[in-house]
Amino acid sequence: MPPPDGCSINSATSDESEEDEPLIRSAEIPPRCCSARFNLAFLMFLGFTVVYGLRVNLSVAMVAMVNSTDPDPALNRSVIHACPRPSGQENISENFQQPDGVPQYPWDSKTQGWLLGAFFFGYLCTQIPGGYLAGHYGGKIFLGLGVLGTAVLTLLTPLAAQWGSYWLFGLRALEGFGEGVTYPAMMALWARWAPPLERSRLMTMSGSGGSFGAFVALPLTGFICQMLGWPAVFYLCGSAGCLWAVFWFIFVSDDPRTHRRISKEERDYITNSIGPQGTGHGWTVPLLHMALSGPLWAIIITQMCSNWAFYTLLTSLPTYMDVILHFDLQSNGFLSSLPYLGGWMMSTLSGVAADALIERRALSVTTVRKLFTLAGLLLPSAFLVAVIYAGCNHILTVTFLTLSSTTGGFSAAGVFINQIDIAPRYAGFLLGITNTFGTIPGVVAPIVTGYFTEDHTLAGWAKVFWVAAGINASGAAIFTLFGSAKLQSWALTEEERAEAERTRGRSISH
Repeated sequence: MPPPDGCSINSATSDESEEDEPLIRSAEIPPRCCSARFNLAFLMFLGFTVVYGLRVNLSVAMVAMVNSTDPDPALNRSVIHACPRPSGQENISENFQQPDGVPQYPWDSKTQGWLLGAFFFGYLCTQIPGGYLAGHYGGKIFLGLGVLGTAVLTLLTPLAAQWGSYWLFGLRALEGFGEGVTYPAMMALWARWAPPLERSRLMTMSGSGGSFGAFVALPLTGFICQMLGWPAVFYLCGSAGCLWAVFWFIFVSDDPRTHRRISKEERDYITNSIGPQGTGHGWTVPLLHMALSGPLWAIIITQMCSNWAFYTLLTSLPTYMDVILHFDLQSNGFLSSLPYLGGWMMSTLSGVAADALIERRALSVTTVRKLFTLAGLLLPSAFLVAVIYAGCNHILTVTFLTLSSTTGGFSAAGVFINQIDIAPRYAGFLLGITNTFGTIPGVVAPIVTGYFTEDHTLAGWAKVFWVAAGINASGAAIFTLFGSAKLQSWALTEEERAEAERTRGRSISH
């Protein structure tokens, strides 16, 4: 039986079956269209669109920034021995000419790998403190300032490149430092805003802005590089981030209780359905219990495995399209973006599907998270292996790469939102922890790719894809065995502990 008004899905203790947890009646859910919670999701979606534009623009711009006419025997061998140019592009110059006065630099593949991975050195540092502070104070200020700070630093990219690769490395690391707080802040906001029956769709809708941002930024970067020169990419992306921040600080509130334009019906629905878990966690957190939590470690390891493949493609796919498949710059940007269009669509649809399964009680929350994670890691692995066997077939290669990232969108409704299932009020802090570990592949994968592909051959890139596929599949196995969506006992509030004790006492007396 559904609970009376005001009961919370999170009122169940951690040792109860998920199927026994109370759910809000579907009829009690206020309209979603134009609601404050869906407006928040849309603004987050735009924010992460900008965030990923700021993050991936260097991947395509690097092709235009590097002077490929400089002597590089390995690169010259790749033109002869790797793949032929696509049909219709045989006579297009290998060197992407820039407008007069736009500089190009003689960076080899190792230097490019370090520059593409530099962002993640800074990104590692602010995940945990950002999640902790956002969980205490609220996520609005941290998400807003994270995007704004990264946008301002992006405006300085052409100057840093002119000063040298070390300066550019430092600037990109600083951008990562500022952006590291964004995803933990998003999770902290949804801990207070997302009703349990809408968690999957709200969080996948907002988080899918990352895939959409990559989809938009990659072809747009290629077009801007050819038309205006690569510095214009960073000026335009940085300006877009500054503009978004204005709307964010005007329209967003940390908590539905303090939102100025929310209806009473919607506010009551959100606060009643989330219950005591929709509050800040204070200054103290149960660190020892977290460190010993099996479900949390399952999330950490699985996200590390999944992110290896994701970050490999995010940072290195434009280089593969250029050096191996020899697409021109505009085609490179467009084709590199197709996988993220599929990922965006699939992650959004997976959120709706996961909520429908949970609402109808077709499957437990744990089973839903495991199924979507399994699909979101095993299918991409299979398509990455298929890329290896596609060889120089341009159509098959692009198709398999697109399908790999598209099917990876399934995991958006699985492991990537699992923190809010096991400990809603600590969700921002937990995401900071899991994303810190999950960012390690972002640091290592581009560097490993640079070393594997020094000779610019198909064999070197085959190693890149084999490693990514194997690591991805390992993550699927780990989450299937050890993952859980049950609310953990260490995440209960004092109010929930007291209620659990009263419930247990009544059970014993009867």
